[in-house]
Amino acid sequence: MRTAFVAFDDMTALDFVGAFDPLTRLDTMDLAPFPFEWNICARAETVTTTANLQFGADSVGESLTEYDIVVIPGGAGTRTLREDDHFLSWLRTADPDLLASVCTGSLLLGAAGFLDGQTATTHPAATDELAAYCEVADDRVVDEGEIVTARGVSSALDLGLYLVERLTDEETRKTVAEQMDYPDAR
Repeated sequence: MRTAFVAFDDMTALDFVGAFDPLTRLDTMDLAPFPFEWNICARAETVTTTANLQFGADSVGESLTEYDIVVIPGGAGTRTLREDDHFLSWLRTADPDLLASVCTGSLLLGAAGFLDGQTATTHPAATDELAAYCEVADDRVVDEGEIVTARGVSSALDLGLYLVERLTDEETRKTVAEQMDYPDAR
């Protein structure tokens, strides 16, 4: 199972890391019943988050076609990227089994045409913007089958754990949540 974690300038670091951490524990904790590989995919070698944290990309500008899962964070950068034809064309190369976003990452999904006829969620301050692309739900995680979206910044952890369970089972989700000391209310 190959996962692309999309990164871009002015993303919110927790959006990225909150989903990344639980998912990559499938490998680091040897919990995946399948090979689990991931790459940080970006259009530049280094991206800088809103708070000036930098991430280096493993894959720069390469097609996202070969990935089974693509995870897109949100952040201030989504506002300009949803008007960036080059970025959106790159994003459209994705044809995964599972496409996921955190916070305003759903605006990028919408701008790229992935949310037509879907229901999605986003940060409460961006619901009007998201409504231009799809039906908007107020839930922390919305699962539309091939597309899963998470609400605001802190929901990135919810998304990561949700995807762990979806890829494996409830017991694995609980194991990862316990290792993270995450208050698993489910």
